[in-house]
Amino acid sequence: MIKIETQLSQLRLYGMSNSWQTLMETKRHHELTLTEGLDLLLQSELQNRENNRFERLRKSANFRYQASVEELHLDASRGVNKEMISTLTPGEYISKGESILITGATGCGKSFIASALGHHACAQGYKVAYYNIQKLLLKTKMARIEGTIYKLFEKLSKTNLLILDDFGLINLEKQQQLDLMEMIEDRHGKTSTIIASQLPVASWFDIIGEATIADAILDRLVHTSYRIELKGESLRKKITINR
Repeated sequence: MIKIETQLSQLRLYGMSNSWQTLMETKRHHELTLTEGLDLLLQSELQNRENNRFERLRKSANFRYQASVEELHLDASRGVNKEMISTLTPGEYISKGESILITGATGCGKSFIASALGHHACAQGYKVAYYNIQKLLLKTKMARIEGTIYKLFEKLSKTNLLILDDFGLINLEKQQQLDLMEMIEDRHGKTSTIIASQLPVASWFDIIGEATIADAILDRLVHTSYRIELKGESLRKKITINR
């Protein structure tokens, strides 16, 4: 029996190994047929691999919050309704290359919702990347200096779900406008983008600055997007008051 555990570990079948050890400890292996036991071991291995993949994707995404869609407070009066979340959770918007635009005042839960949707996408096996947009644009600036800009753009274009947080805090410089347009163009109709902003979408044109570039970016984002427009005061204020 020890030989079986050793062989499973050598083959890196860790899910099967753990399940086999449990069967041995509980003496349940005597109760199962060969087919039942093999099915149980295979299911354990599949589940272990799915869990490991989720953890790798989650860590790589670098989320702002550890959140889940189950934790979302679905309140239509705040702009988060059950129907919208139910539409998004299957993940079809990702495979269709559709965007989600989340707007609302500071502290109303934009980043939490974006993180929750991102976590859910990771659980579905999608590659996700979460960025504060100013830090990402600084990253593109450094990549341009280092000569790795094309490699960065290629990596971003292959990310199934790109989450850009805190959009619109400052006006974009010329190169930043071009870099953002490059990212959105590469992803258009192929991969999905979530953008969270304190400003309503109607103000984004002015934030981007250059009319031609703003038209190009918004044309690719707005027309095929889901909108979550959060309302009400900051949730952080409520937490402070309750304390």
